[in-house]
Amino acid sequence: MNFGIDRLLADAAVRKPLEGKRVALLAHPASVTEDLTHSLDALIAAGVNVTAVFGPQHGVRGDLQDNMIESPDFTDPTYGMPVFSLYGEVRRPTTASMDTFDVMLVDLQDLGTRIYTFITTLRYVLESAAEHGKAVWVLDRPNPAGRPIEGLTLRPGWESFVGAGAMPMRHGLTMGELGQWFIGTLGLDVEYRVVEMEGWAPEAAPGFGWPTERLWINPSPNAPNLNMARAYPGTVMLEGTTLSEGRGTTRPLELFGAPDLNAKAVIAEMHRLAPAWLAGCALRDIWFQPTFHKHVGELCNGVHIHAEGRFYDHAAFRPWRVQALAFKAVRALAPNFPLWRDFPYEYAFGKLPIDVINGGPALREWIDDSAATPGDLDALTAPDEAAWAAESRDFRLYPR
Repeated sequence: MNFGIDRLLADAAVRKPLEGKRVALLAHPASVTEDLTHSLDALIAAGVNVTAVFGPQHGVRGDLQDNMIESPDFTDPTYGMPVFSLYGEVRRPTTASMDTFDVMLVDLQDLGTRIYTFITTLRYVLESAAEHGKAVWVLDRPNPAGRPIEGLTLRPGWESFVGAGAMPMRHGLTMGELGQWFIGTLGLDVEYRVVEMEGWAPEAAPGFGWPTERLWINPSPNAPNLNMARAYPGTVMLEGTTLSEGRGTTRPLELFGAPDLNAKAVIAEMHRLAPAWLAGCALRDIWFQPTFHKHVGELCNGVHIHAEGRFYDHAAFRPWRVQALAFKAVRALAPNFPLWRDFPYEYAFGKLPIDVINGGPALREWIDDSAATPGDLDALTAPDEAAWAAESRDFRLYPR
């Protein structure tokens, strides 16, 4: 199959509208061609007049390991063009940076999860392009989580840098499709084009969204593999808790734990509470010692979520419910466990991070309510999932 960048480079007719234009590239380390050439190098070699580069969270080079660390602007040492950070002093492109180009190419590998900030950056770029009369092309890439939809829809008033719009946690769209949704939902007047993929089959084994003939390149430092991408719509919620999400280990955002956690008991309680929610994956109790971040240097007991190999069932796996169930199990076993962190997560002041992550307080309230059952959460969530499935279907580009 071909990603959007591969089609653009291979077909002069696709590139032709860029002739005579100043072109900007929004990219990160996973912005590579089929032969692993970075998109910036490949575009310049193809004769595209790249006049500026933009970087999302973690930077163009992906050099910032931890979360919520800002990137500076700099000058590209090879080509001499400006590199503007969209996760530094600003989150939206400035007027000065918008003046450096006519067309922006967006070549970002997404993870298919609302909270992953690249989709918020896409929204901000589209809004700025509409304001300044610029064109935006998305060079489309796969959604590695595939088409399944899961989670509560973000509620009005809960928009943030990790909540770009009223969609559930696992949205099932590609970046190109999301761009169309943003334009339609926000009523933007912007010149927009998707350079579509060829041959993307999101329901096909073994990748179910990710074409396994293509190498996995980390789109951010703690996104190391496909298992992480599959688990992430659930494990990202750990960022709002005192439980480690595995930062500082080699398998971040695939596991959770703490020094005072009894992992075997948590797994057993999860099976007791809602065994059907655990279909499509395997849970394994583990020990780990983070080298940085939460519980640094402490021995943690935890749970590794395996959405891979013979244990993986694409249609059955529901990572958001799996992680929610883990929180519920911790609460049931230790009602006074200090589960929720309280700090300005992604610059959202006065709100608990777990609520910012979920686009509202409903999930936390369900976890903290000892009388609330898994059926109650299903009843709350299923209408949101069904509504998004109907709404998002109109924006799908694949299959043709």
